[in-house]
Amino acid sequence: MEIRRVGVVGLGTMGAGIAQVCVQAGVETVGREVSAELVEAARARIEHYLGRGIEKGRLSEQDKEVALARLRTTTDLGDLADCDLVVEAIVEELQAKQDVFRELDGIVGPEAVLATNTSALSVTAIAGVTKHPERVVGMHFFNPAPVLPLVEVVRTDASSEESVDAVYAFAERIGKRPIRCRDTPGFVVNRILIPLLNDCVRVLDEADVTPEDLDTALTAGLNWPIGPCALIDLIGVDVHVQASEALHEALGESRMAPPRLLLEMRDAGRLGRKSGQGFFSYAT
Repeated sequence: MEIRRVGVVGLGTMGAGIAQVCVQAGVETVGREVSAELVEAARARIEHYLGRGIEKGRLSEQDKEVALARLRTTTDLGDLADCDLVVEAIVEELQAKQDVFRELDGIVGPEAVLATNTSALSVTAIAGVTKHPERVVGMHFFNPAPVLPLVEVVRTDASSEESVDAVYAFAERIGKRPIRCRDTPGFVVNRILIPLLNDCVRVLDEADVTPEDLDTALTAGLNWPIGPCALIDLIGVDVHVQASEALHEALGESRMAPPRLLLEMRDAGRLGRKSGQGFFSYAT
């Protein structure tokens, strides 16, 4: 199937990044948020990062304006009715995602594909509330979406080959490097990464090491491009905790449970880069 127009539901950090990737790749995109204020904030975020592309010589001013012209924003989910693919990128809560998919299922056309950007929740459970689970797949982008090339294309037992193939081909079309996988807890990357990062955080106390030295140990000793503390700050402490809790609930493995330190940081609002303070301090 040909994907001519894409909808993105939720224009926070991930959703805005996904919308930016789509418009830069030449795809007409409709972004939906729940309020006019959030819509304007998302537009400003996308415009800012496109401007950064100009500063770095990757885009011209004309490229930026043409890309922005491809983006239409709305607070009405019904405005996504003519989209061929809709990517949901709202809060990582199963009930909220199910509510959106239940509504989208009755809005989009019969050939449209519905995708969730969930990082750890069950795609099967999300698809199960729709009347057409065969057209629901996972399309997991990585943060920051305009920079990281990987997209996990996640199929459920009900997903049709046509839907999976369409999403895989679309990911390639917008310049990503997709992989296919089954709907298992954490998919591929987070099944490996979440317990590994949690172990790194536990080492802070166990080895009495600073975040700076822990990151140096992994970057200088294992050639990681970014240290675990800096990576959690980039992901967002709250996002990492949510993913850890979802995996722990699904698998019951103690390594999946978020460490006490991360829970304390989340509760204190030390969420990483987006709050200006996490393991490290950031200019806001």
